[in-house]
Amino acid sequence: MWARSPPRSRPSRRLSRAEPVRPGVRLGVDVGTARIGVARCDFHGMLATPLETVKRGPGDLARIAELAIEYDAVEIVVGLPIALSGRETASTEDAKLFARELASVQPATVRMVDERLSTVSANAALRASGRNAKNSRSVVDQVAAVIILQHALDFERSAESPPGVVVDQREGS
Repeated sequence: MWARSPPRSRPSRRLSRAEPVRPGVRLGVDVGTARIGVARCDFHGMLATPLETVKRGPGDLARIAELAIEYDAVEIVVGLPIALSGRETASTEDAKLFARELASVQPATVRMVDERLSTVSANAALRASGRNAKNSRSVVDQVAAVIILQHALDFERSAESPPGVVVDQREGS
Protein backbone atom coordinates (compact mmCIF):
# COMPACT_ATOMS: atom_id res chain seq x y z
CA MET A 1 0.00 0.00 0.00
CA TRP A 2 1.28 3.44 -0.88
CA ALA A 3 1.83 5.83 1.96
CA ARG A 4 0.04 9.11 1.45
CA SER A 5 2.03 12.21 1.96
CA PRO A 6 0.45 14.83 4.20
CA PRO A 7 -1.53 17.49 2.38
CA ARG A 8 0.40 20.62 1.61
CA SER A 9 -0.79 23.80 3.12
CA ARG A 10 -0.92 26.62 0.62
CA PRO A 11 -0.83 30.13 1.99
CA SER A 12 -3.80 32.18 0.94
CA ARG A 13 -3.42 35.76 -0.22
CA ARG A 14 -6.46 36.67 1.88
CA LEU A 15 -5.61 35.03 5.20
CA SER A 16 -5.15 38.38 6.87
CA ARG A 17 -8.58 39.60 5.82
CA ALA A 18 -11.43 38.07 7.81
CA GLU A 19 -14.26 39.37 5.62
CA PRO A 20 -13.29 39.90 1.96
CA VAL A 21 -16.88 40.97 1.16
CA ARG A 22 -18.98 43.04 3.54
CA PRO A 23 -21.69 40.83 5.04
CA GLY A 24 -25.35 41.29 4.13
CA VAL A 25 -27.80 40.49 1.39
CA ARG A 26 -27.61 42.71 -1.68
CA LEU A 27 -30.05 43.10 -4.54
CA GLY A 28 -28.90 43.50 -8.12
CA VAL A 29 -31.07 45.51 -10.50
CA ASP A 30 -31.04 45.63 -14.32
CA VAL A 31 -33.16 48.61 -15.39
CA GLY A 32 -34.82 48.24 -18.78
CA THR A 33 -37.45 50.25 -20.59
CA ALA A 34 -40.14 47.55 -20.25
CA ARG A 35 -38.89 45.32 -17.42
CA ILE A 36 -36.53 45.40 -14.45
CA GLY A 37 -34.56 42.29 -13.60
CA VAL A 38 -33.88 41.69 -9.91
CA ALA A 39 -31.37 39.31 -8.33
CA ARG A 40 -30.16 38.74 -4.78
CA CYS A 41 -27.12 37.29 -3.11
CA ASP A 42 -26.66 35.28 0.05
CA PHE A 43 -25.69 36.94 3.35
CA HIS A 44 -22.00 36.22 2.77
CA GLY A 45 -21.95 37.77 -0.71
CA MET A 46 -20.78 34.61 -2.44
CA LEU A 47 -23.45 33.89 -5.03
CA ALA A 48 -26.02 35.95 -6.91
CA THR A 49 -29.29 34.25 -7.91
CA PRO A 50 -32.32 35.42 -9.92
CA LEU A 51 -35.22 36.78 -7.90
CA GLU A 52 -37.93 38.23 -10.13
CA THR A 53 -38.79 40.46 -13.05
CA VAL A 54 -40.70 43.65 -12.26
CA LYS A 55 -42.81 45.39 -14.93
CA ARG A 56 -41.49 48.88 -15.52
CA GLY A 57 -43.99 51.61 -14.68
CA PRO A 58 -46.25 52.56 -11.78
CA GLY A 59 -45.36 50.55 -8.69
CA ASP A 60 -41.92 49.37 -9.85
CA LEU A 61 -39.98 51.35 -7.22
CA ALA A 62 -42.39 50.23 -4.51
CA ARG A 63 -41.96 46.57 -5.50
CA ILE A 64 -38.16 46.76 -5.41
CA ALA A 65 -38.35 48.58 -2.06
CA GLU A 66 -40.60 45.74 -0.79
CA LEU A 67 -38.02 43.18 -1.93
CA ALA A 68 -35.23 45.13 -0.20
CA ILE A 69 -37.21 45.09 3.04
CA GLU A 70 -38.31 41.45 2.64
CA TYR A 71 -34.72 40.25 2.14
CA ASP A 72 -33.27 42.77 4.61
CA ALA A 73 -30.94 44.07 1.89
CA VAL A 74 -28.04 46.22 3.04
CA GLU A 75 -27.38 47.46 -0.48
CA ILE A 76 -28.93 47.61 -3.92
CA VAL A 77 -26.58 47.43 -6.90
CA VAL A 78 -28.04 49.07 -10.02
CA GLY A 79 -26.44 48.50 -13.40
CA LEU A 80 -25.14 51.60 -15.16
CA PRO A 81 -25.44 51.07 -18.93
CA ILE A 82 -22.47 52.75 -20.58
CA ALA A 83 -21.61 52.42 -24.27
CA LEU A 84 -18.53 50.36 -25.11
CA SER A 85 -16.85 53.63 -26.06
CA GLY A 86 -17.32 54.79 -22.46
CA ARG A 87 -19.90 57.41 -23.35
CA GLU A 88 -23.23 57.82 -21.64
CA THR A 89 -26.45 57.07 -23.50
CA ALA A 90 -30.16 57.74 -22.98
CA SER A 91 -30.29 54.46 -21.04
CA THR A 92 -27.51 55.75 -18.77
CA GLU A 93 -29.58 58.77 -17.74
CA ASP A 94 -32.68 56.61 -17.27
CA ALA A 95 -30.78 54.21 -14.97
CA LYS A 96 -29.30 57.10 -12.98
CA LEU A 97 -32.72 58.65 -12.46
CA PHE A 98 -34.19 55.28 -11.47
CA ALA A 99 -31.35 54.70 -8.98
CA ARG A 100 -31.86 58.15 -7.39
CA GLU A 101 -35.58 57.52 -7.06
CA LEU A 102 -34.94 54.07 -5.60
CA ALA A 103 -32.51 55.56 -3.06
CA SER A 104 -35.24 57.96 -1.94
CA VAL A 105 -37.95 55.34 -1.31
CA GLN A 106 -36.11 52.76 0.79
CA PRO A 107 -33.31 52.71 3.41
CA ALA A 108 -30.64 50.50 1.76
CA THR A 109 -27.58 52.08 0.16
CA VAL A 110 -27.87 52.22 -3.64
CA ARG A 111 -24.72 51.84 -5.75
CA MET A 112 -24.32 52.09 -9.50
CA VAL A 113 -21.87 49.78 -11.26
CA ASP A 114 -20.76 49.53 -14.88
CA GLU A 115 -22.92 46.94 -16.61
CA ARG A 116 -21.44 46.92 -20.10
CA LEU A 117 -22.46 43.77 -21.97
CA SER A 118 -24.54 42.30 -19.11
CA THR A 119 -27.63 41.83 -21.29
CA VAL A 120 -25.51 40.48 -24.15
CA SER A 121 -23.91 38.00 -21.73
CA ALA A 122 -27.33 37.07 -20.34
CA ASN A 123 -28.71 36.37 -23.83
CA ALA A 124 -25.64 34.28 -24.69
CA ALA A 125 -26.02 32.25 -21.47
CA LEU A 126 -29.69 31.60 -22.18
CA ARG A 127 -28.96 30.57 -25.79
CA ALA A 128 -26.25 28.20 -24.53
CA SER A 129 -28.82 26.62 -22.21
CA GLY A 130 -31.21 26.02 -25.12
CA ARG A 131 -33.66 28.86 -24.53
CA ASN A 132 -34.67 31.23 -27.30
CA ALA A 133 -35.07 35.00 -27.05
CA LYS A 134 -38.85 34.99 -27.49
CA ASN A 135 -39.66 32.75 -24.52
CA SER A 136 -36.89 34.19 -22.35
CA ARG A 137 -37.67 37.91 -22.29
CA SER A 138 -38.53 38.11 -18.60
CA VAL A 139 -35.79 35.66 -17.62
CA VAL A 140 -33.06 37.55 -19.50
CA ASP A 141 -33.61 40.60 -17.26
CA GLN A 142 -33.15 38.45 -14.16
CA VAL A 143 -30.01 36.85 -15.62
CA ALA A 144 -28.62 40.30 -16.46
CA ALA A 145 -29.30 41.37 -12.84
CA VAL A 146 -27.45 38.25 -11.64
CA ILE A 147 -24.48 39.13 -13.85
CA ILE A 148 -24.42 42.73 -12.59
CA LEU A 149 -24.59 41.66 -8.94
CA GLN A 150 -22.08 38.81 -9.30
CA HIS A 151 -19.58 41.13 -11.01
CA ALA A 152 -20.00 43.62 -8.16
CA LEU A 153 -19.43 40.89 -5.55
CA ASP A 154 -16.39 39.55 -7.41
CA PHE A 155 -14.97 43.05 -7.75
CA GLU A 156 -15.37 43.71 -4.04
CA ARG A 157 -13.71 40.40 -3.21
CA SER A 158 -10.71 41.04 -5.46
CA ALA A 159 -10.28 44.79 -4.90
CA GLU A 160 -11.19 44.63 -1.20
CA SER A 161 -13.32 47.74 -1.62
CA PRO A 162 -16.99 48.33 -2.46
CA PRO A 163 -17.84 48.49 -6.16
CA GLY A 164 -19.18 51.44 -8.12
CA VAL A 165 -20.49 54.73 -6.84
CA VAL A 166 -22.99 55.41 -4.05
CA VAL A 167 -26.10 57.17 -5.34
CA ASP A 168 -27.10 60.43 -3.69
CA GLN A 169 -30.85 60.88 -4.18
CA ARG A 170 -30.44 64.67 -3.95
CA GLU A 171 -28.26 64.92 -7.08
CA GLY A 172 -29.77 66.58 -10.10
CA SER A 173 -30.05 64.94 -13.51
